[in-house]
Amino acid sequence: MMKRTMNSERRYVMTQIPKDKIWTRDFIFICFSNFFIFAGFQMTLPTLPLFVNKLGGSDQLIGLVVGVFTLSALLIRPWSGHMLESYGRRFVYLIGLFVFVLSVGSYAFTGSLALLFLMRIVQGLGWGMSTTAVGTIATDLIPPKRRGEGMGYFGLAGNLAMAFGPALGLLLIPFINFSGLFMIAAGGGLTAFFIAAFIHYKPTDKPTEKRKRWDVFEKTALMPSVLLFFITMVFGGIATFLPLYTTSLGVDGIELYFVIFAFSLMFVRTFAGKIYDRKGHKAVFLPGTLLVFVAMIDLSLLSNEFMLLTAALLFGMGFGTVLPALQAWAVQEAPLNRKGMANATFFSFFDLGVGLGAILFGLIASKFSYSDIYLASAVSVGIAMVIYMIYVKRHAPQQSREAVQYK
Repeated sequence: MMKRTMNSERRYVMTQIPKDKIWTRDFIFICFSNFFIFAGFQMTLPTLPLFVNKLGGSDQLIGLVVGVFTLSALLIRPWSGHMLESYGRRFVYLIGLFVFVLSVGSYAFTGSLALLFLMRIVQGLGWGMSTTAVGTIATDLIPPKRRGEGMGYFGLAGNLAMAFGPALGLLLIPFINFSGLFMIAAGGGLTAFFIAAFIHYKPTDKPTEKRKRWDVFEKTALMPSVLLFFITMVFGGIATFLPLYTTSLGVDGIELYFVIFAFSLMFVRTFAGKIYDRKGHKAVFLPGTLLVFVAMIDLSLLSNEFMLLTAALLFGMGFGTVLPALQAWAVQEAPLNRKGMANATFFSFFDLGVGLGAILFGLIASKFSYSDIYLASAVSVGIAMVIYMIYVKRHAPQQSREAVQYK
């Protein structure tokens, strides 16, 4: 494996990307690989809570099953970041994809909540490794001066999977059993694995300094990552409980919700990254978070399909504006040999937000109501907006240098 990794990464030298060109062979391959891994994951996102419910699990247990996945991904990300720099992108990405396929495929043979809980932990490990690696690989392939734009395009692959995966999963449930559904989801990860095997990976320089014992994050990526945490708590509430919420209200359109959400997110990402590259995060963060805030208020008052689909449109546009900007911000100031750790830090806070959000909202649902989940989500977004405004105010003397500087 290590010999093949070195050979693949040597071939990368022979295929260096032209200056400022985004759409290279390897970038297209990594986008397709990202699409299939996200499609497999997204198919399970709205259907797994239904599966837990079928096995007799409560709302609180649903939140724990979702939460333990993201928390295990969180724990593996710092290790993955170091492995990316020490052993190369190919090694970490392929191992992560293999573990993901193995764990999701095992759901097809799971009949107990205890075993499902265990395999969710394993899935989180594979997901944490693969997504940390794929974000770093994409960063390697994108010209620094077009990083915001390039990450926006790269994110479109995952966004398309957000439209395709949840809707397909929910549409298949009435026609096939959960075992068949989970095997199809595992097939998406397996396809991603085969595509990834043909990518030319960037060669890595061995770290010259001994790794510090508690080196678990990249400090230059902390601010955008903290902001991401409060926003992805919202995502945890949407992904975990929205199908159950709409069913309890008798509101139709949940499959169409995910389609509208993903396509509106895709649309806005085609230009939000360019705005970030030209004007910085000030031009995109507050407008994006405001749209997410309004979407959460809409869902808390949900009474019909029109309100549901309006929330999908607003949430997709807001999330699609904020996410690529925060990711580009997270890696732009990191040293060249710390880009992997910057991505690990970014996605660790993503996982932490989704995981803690799912657990917290499971408690809220069991003690109060589903609508209260989305009121709490609005509060979480509001906190992110306040933190950001304080940050901008404290860094006002530096705003003349707001144009993005890349290392």
